[in-house]
Amino acid sequence: MTNFEKPILDEAKEIVVERITDHENYGEFSESMARARLIFIGMTGKELLIEDMYKMLVALKLSRESFHHKRDNLVDACGYLQGLEDYINGVRRLKEDELPSKADYIK
Repeated sequence: MTNFEKPILDEAKEIVVERITDHENYGEFSESMARARLIFIGMTGKELLIEDMYKMLVALKLSRESFHHKRDNLVDACGYLQGLEDYINGVRRLKEDELPSKADYIK
């Protein structure tokens, strides 16, 4: 099945929930967004909620889509919405190799 046959929601789920893509260098989604927020505050001196960071990125993807259709815009917008939902619900999505080992729990 090509990416164009796969629903965009399924593709976004694979990226954000199942983390099967090559995005492991980005770190955990909400942690990455929190760091981006701190950088934004440092650059502008303006406060911004983490929830607003997700919403801004959805808006950016929809703005890009309004100029020219690109599947990635829609997949990313869905991914950011899932990230927002995870953040609101306190869900952290880690890959198996990022999970703490049993030894870490004993400390």
